[in-house]
Amino acid sequence: MTDQRRARMAQASMAMRSVDVVDEEMGKEKADDENVSAIPTRRRTVIEGPGLNRARMLGGMRRTRSINAPVPSPSFGPKAMLKRVPVSQIMHVTDPSSQRLVWKATPLSVLIIKKIFDTSVLGPFKEMTKWLSQEKNLVIYVEGKVQEDEDLLANKEFSTLMKKFKTFKEGDDLSDRIDFIICLGGDGTLLWASSLFQEGSVPPVMAYHLGSLGFLTPFEFEDFKESVNVFLEGNAAVTLRSRLKCLIFENSEIPNGLEVDNSDALKPPSKKPDPPNLKFKFQVMNDVVIDRGPSPYLSNLDLFIDGRHVTTVQGDGLIISTPTGSTAYAAAAGAAMVHPNVPAILITPICPHTLSFRPIVVPAGVELKVSVSPDARHTAWASLDGRSRQELKKGFCLRITTSVYPVASVCSIDQICDWFDSLVECLHWNERQTQKSFRSKIKDKSSNNNNKQNGGSSSPD
Repeated sequence: MTDQRRARMAQASMAMRSVDVVDEEMGKEKADDENVSAIPTRRRTVIEGPGLNRARMLGGMRRTRSINAPVPSPSFGPKAMLKRVPVSQIMHVTDPSSQRLVWKATPLSVLIIKKIFDTSVLGPFKEMTKWLSQEKNLVIYVEGKVQEDEDLLANKEFSTLMKKFKTFKEGDDLSDRIDFIICLGGDGTLLWASSLFQEGSVPPVMAYHLGSLGFLTPFEFEDFKESVNVFLEGNAAVTLRSRLKCLIFENSEIPNGLEVDNSDALKPPSKKPDPPNLKFKFQVMNDVVIDRGPSPYLSNLDLFIDGRHVTTVQGDGLIISTPTGSTAYAAAAGAAMVHPNVPAILITPICPHTLSFRPIVVPAGVELKVSVSPDARHTAWASLDGRSRQELKKGFCLRITTSVYPVASVCSIDQICDWFDSLVECLHWNERQTQKSFRSKIKDKSSNNNNKQNGGSSSPD
């Protein structure tokens, strides 16, 4: 970690320590809501509301989708929530610096996910869990495989501590049991943590860089006690990383009303039964990749946006990614790198069989549909965040929308600094030797002339 980044982290830590009282803020919010009642009805519909009331102003028409599906959820797990903003300060486009995480109640549980097949993570895992359990009195959840790790069981003292850990199975509903998440590893560890919360909100995530690349892991483990303490105090900066809700249907008939109309995002969503033609569903944080699989033929995919046929993709495939995924496979395929706070979906072709098919960015509120063209020579395959590979047969339909449940990734400094630090440190973005100025060249030539007059040798510029 550079000295400059350490200095910025120290400044951010001092700023985060000035924690506002949540009850006082909510009291101000309530007072603002009461003052709104004096405003005429037509004006009040604009101020009151996320999606429903704004749509009423537009002649009674109601949008079925907005930037984060029907309504962005301000809650993450049972106790974490976004800091409430007075109604008078609500903007159509949110300033990233205003996204601060506060606690509705004291956090009591934490899910710790460590990188697998890497013994170098065992030491930090032991130190972290011991400190959180004994010093912070937190209930610790781990994956079932952790309890079976022979390297951890070999330590008798730690094996006794491990008996207090709670485990879960993949597919279990953890939304009401986990207050926040700590990831020890690389970017794949964070993607795995996101995949564990498919049906509801994702608790806030602190990701520590103990992997290979670490683009999504802004925290250094050596400072974990200080960073966790600052986070538990509240008022931490977070980056809301949008996710994509992916549904695979066995035919093109998509039932209406699939999105939950959650007018009050603080309440848990009502679960609806899945339609009978739904084959698979998954929420991704990086991307959905549709490719030709083992077929030697070009993929032939029909792309629809909001029900309109946009183009037919002929090539190796298609990448549909979130802004977070723009720095992954999409960047390697030539897409632009988009900041996670930009509400967008990226559409990137993989080796298209035409020179004019360039990557594009569309609004986050649209609905994408991808299907295998009837004239295609073979089926296609879809990979969701690099896993859960599914075959798309002819007649199948892949529906993609922005999920109402983003991932609240806790920032080490802030939303802007963390992202650009990752670009420079992980991808070496725009790094090159600085071009010399004319003045320095003149000095170099004068020094060479002096060397020649003194009988010294000089090399050509």
